[in-house]
Amino acid sequence: MTDATKRPDRVLFYPPADTRSDGPYREAHAEPAQATADVGGVVVPNDAQTPYGDGSATALVMVFPVPVDEVRALLAANPGISWVQLPFAGIERYVPTMREHREITWTSAKGVYAPPVAEHALTLTLALLRDLPERVRATSWGAGGGTTLNGLHAVVLGGGGIAREYLRLLKTWDTTVTMVRRSAGEVPGADRTVTQDQLDEVLPGADVVMVAAAATDETRGMIGARQLELMDGRAILVNIARGTLVDTDALVQALAARSIRAAGLDVTDPEPLPDGHPLWDEPRCLITPHTADTPEMCIPLINARTVRNLSARAAGQPLEGRVDADAGY
Repeated sequence: MTDATKRPDRVLFYPPADTRSDGPYREAHAEPAQATADVGGVVVPNDAQTPYGDGSATALVMVFPVPVDEVRALLAANPGISWVQLPFAGIERYVPTMREHREITWTSAKGVYAPPVAEHALTLTLALLRDLPERVRATSWGAGGGTTLNGLHAVVLGGGGIAREYLRLLKTWDTTVTMVRRSAGEVPGADRTVTQDQLDEVLPGADVVMVAAAATDETRGMIGARQLELMDGRAILVNIARGTLVDTDALVQALAARSIRAAGLDVTDPEPLPDGHPLWDEPRCLITPHTADTPEMCIPLINARTVRNLSARAAGQPLEGRVDADAGY
């Protein structure tokens, strides 16, 4: 079924509500379930005993991430599924399955969580510029310090919703922003836009480097030892994308050698970062446990997209957040 085909869906929400622990996800499906009925669709019943429903589903809405093997089992049990709504933007684990099921329209949360994640990236940016990682560890008054964003040059890796929202926030200050994206084309509001093969050219002179690119084979380790060496000693690094985009060992060495000023990480590689890892003891590294977008922040945002996509399916209109399985996002 293509986006242009009008047909009420039989929607399976997964995991079943009675398997979700009490908390924000317990009734997270309620709004899109009502929207399903509103557009003439049917919610396929499922529970802990029959988690995959009766096999009649034409659409799958994932309430929160589940293992890839479960997705494969769901598709096998419901061969009529022609649309899958994923509740996250980082789809790298699911790409092989998507490529095996090109007959299915896959949509993700890409762009949906941009406001809270960009806000978190800005929080990390300001904290590093104001030397807060060292100050929260301080036990005496110490010397003053800190840098304003005004007049700084930021390099932002990525051209999606989070990167663009971060750009918008940065422009509250008198900043110069260079966007680094996969494909050619100017990003509105940026002072300069370059492609990924020009990354090494724009890192020298950057005061802020923020990583918001999609996790693909192409972007794995895009900030490695060479890139860290190219960055100035005053530069800070912020990563809210995926831990695999930054070479962790190279970052540990760069911070220890003070070849960059500081790092703020909401994601790590490995993740979770093990107890005793050198980054926990690095006084100029601020780590948050992948909390740039909490369930309480995310559920209303992804539900709104799902509701819009349910309406679009019923009307034969294009869906939001369509995934390009070949590109990996």
